[in-house]
Amino acid sequence: MCQHHHNRPKRDPCSAANINEITVEHTAIKWTVSFQLKMIIGQATLRCRCLTDATKLVLDVRDLSIRSVSINGIDCDFRIAPNVYTFFGSKMSVYLPPQFQKMGTILQVTVSYGTSPDATALQWMKKEQTADKRMPYLFSQCQAIHARSIVPCMDTPSVKSTYEAEVTVPTGMTCLMSAIGQGSKGDDETTTFFYKQPVAIPSYLIAIVVGCLEKRDISDRCAVWAEPSVVDKAHWEFAETEDILASAEEIAGKYIWGRYDMVCLPPSFPFGGMENPCLTFLTPTLIAGDRSLVSVIAHEIAHSWSGNLVTNSSWEHFWLNEGFTMFIERKICGRLVSEDYRQFMAFNGWTNSLIPAVYEQFTPTHQFTKLIQDHTNVDPDVAFSCVPYEKGSALLFYLEQKLGGSEVFEAYLKDYLKTFAHQAIDSWQWKDHLYKYFADQKEVLDSVNFDLWFNGVGMPPEKPNYGQSMVEACEVLLKKWLAADESTVGNITGDDYFAMQPLQQIELLSQLWQHNPPIEHYKLDALNKLYKLNDSQNSELLLNWLRLCIKSKWEACIPKALDFVNSQGRLKFCRPIYRDLAQWPVANKKARDVYLKGRSQMHPITAEMIAKDLHIRHSTHTVCF
Repeated sequence: MCQHHHNRPKRDPCSAANINEITVEHTAIKWTVSFQLKMIIGQATLRCRCLTDATKLVLDVRDLSIRSVSINGIDCDFRIAPNVYTFFGSKMSVYLPPQFQKMGTILQVTVSYGTSPDATALQWMKKEQTADKRMPYLFSQCQAIHARSIVPCMDTPSVKSTYEAEVTVPTGMTCLMSAIGQGSKGDDETTTFFYKQPVAIPSYLIAIVVGCLEKRDISDRCAVWAEPSVVDKAHWEFAETEDILASAEEIAGKYIWGRYDMVCLPPSFPFGGMENPCLTFLTPTLIAGDRSLVSVIAHEIAHSWSGNLVTNSSWEHFWLNEGFTMFIERKICGRLVSEDYRQFMAFNGWTNSLIPAVYEQFTPTHQFTKLIQDHTNVDPDVAFSCVPYEKGSALLFYLEQKLGGSEVFEAYLKDYLKTFAHQAIDSWQWKDHLYKYFADQKEVLDSVNFDLWFNGVGMPPEKPNYGQSMVEACEVLLKKWLAADESTVGNITGDDYFAMQPLQQIELLSQLWQHNPPIEHYKLDALNKLYKLNDSQNSELLLNWLRLCIKSKWEACIPKALDFVNSQGRLKFCRPIYRDLAQWPVANKKARDVYLKGRSQMHPITAEMIAKDLHIRHSTHTVCF
C-alpha cells in the first residue's frame, strides 16, 4: 500500500501560503459593510502557530488594499507580489520580527484592510436587483479560491481554523454568516452582528449575506431566511428539511454544527446551493411549487459530513467532497422515497450529467475529465464540472456493489467519516483507509482498477448496475413519441406523463434530446401543448425542454430560452443554454446581446464563465497603460 503518501508535505497549487511552516488556528474578523463604496472595511486577526522555525508568514490575498500589519502588537513589514495568473491573486509575505521566528511561537497577526469593489467573492446588488426592491443586498461565494478577495488567509482547504466575526451594517438590514449568531446591538444608524464558528473550517466556507431578510422556523434547529416576498414560498418548499437532516444523521452520524439554517438568495446566485456551515445558501430556482427539487437540500445537508467535516486537501481531489456528497444525498433520498428512486437518481446522474460533461463541456480526452486533476496554474472555476460529482459517486456506487451492498457500505461510510473528521485528506489517504477497513476483501479491491478510475480521462472504466425499474416508464413513453407521426401525434394523452415523478419527466425530455435525428417541430409543438412545458415552474425541467428545442432548431423557443438565462444566473442552467444558442447562427447574435446587456447585473463568476463560452473577452478590471 502507498504508505509513502502520508509523509508528503501538503500540496495545493492554488495557494501561495507557507502551510508547511505556519498554520492558522483562529480568525477574528471586524468588518464594516459599505454599500455606497461597495467595500468591506476592517481588520482580520489571525492566530497562527509556527510549525517550524520561520522568517515569514505567507498569505493569499486578491485585490485587497492593506493599510497595516502587526504581529503581537508590533508593526511589521510586508510585501505583496501579484501572481502572473490573476485568478490566484497575490502572495502577501509578512516578515516576522526575530523574537517570533521559533517553532511553536503563537503569532497574533492583525491586518487592517479594505476589499476592492471588484472583489470576486462578492456580489453587490442595488435594491432594484432584489425581489422586494427595498434595500440593497450583498452575498459572498468563496469556493473555490475567492476567500482571499475578502480576507487575508491561507486560502487552501488543507488549513482549518475556527472564526468569530463582528459585522457592522446599516440599521434595518440583517447580516447572516456561516456561524452561530451571538446577537446584535445597534442604534439608528448602524447595527453590529456577532458570530462564532467553534468548529475549525477551511477558508472557502467563510460566508456572509446582508440584506432585507426575514426568518421562518422549520424545527428547533432549522430555519429559512429570505426576502419578505419570498420567505413564505421558501418555507413551504423546504418544509421537509428537518426530516432530511434526521435521515442524514442515521446514515452519517451525529450532526455537529448546532444549527442548520438556509438562506434563499437572489436569482443571480451561480450555484444550486453552497454548503456554508450553519447556513446553506440556496438558489431560488429550487422553488418549483411542488417540493420536487429538495434533493439539493439533501446534497447540502450531506456536505455537513463530506466536505465540511472531512475535506479535500486541495481542489485536485474535489471528488472527495462532491462524489461522497452525491452518494450520501442519494442515500438520503433512497430512505425518504425508495431504493428504486436512489437507483434512478444515480442512473440519471450518469446519463444526464456525466455523459454531457465528458462529451460536450469537455472532450473524452480532456484533463478535466479525470477524477484526480492537476491544477498547476489552473483556475479551479474553469476546471469545475459535474465530473468530480458523478464520476466520484459512480466509483462509490460501484464499490458498494462489489463489497457487499448497502448495509456493509454504510458501516464503512460511518467509519470513514469518523476516522477523518476535522481533517483534510487526499485520494491516497482515502484509498489506504478503504484497504484497511476492507482488509478481508483485499482480492475484491485489487480487482478494481484504481489507477484508471483516478487518472483515466473520459467515462469511468466500469459502469455500476443501476436498477432500471423507474427508467422503464420513461422508455415506454419515449417510444410512443418517436413512433408517432403527424396524423397520430394527437392521440397521445397526458396521463402517463403526469403520473410520473418530476425526475422521470426530466429523464424523458433528456432521452428525447439525446435522440438523433433531432425531434421534429410538430412533435415539439405537441409536447408543449400537452405537457405545458413552457409554463413549467420546474427549472430543471425547463433546462431539458429548452435544450431539446434548441437542438431541433425550433425558432419558436428562442424568446423563452433568452428569458430563462436572463431571469436567473445559475451556471448549471445558463452555460448549456448560452453554449447551445451560440452554436446556432439564427440565435447567436441574440444570445450575445442578452449577455452583454445583462452582464453588469450578473454574478462575477457567471459573467466570467459565460464570456468564455461565448468567446467574449471579459475583464472586471480596467487596464491602465
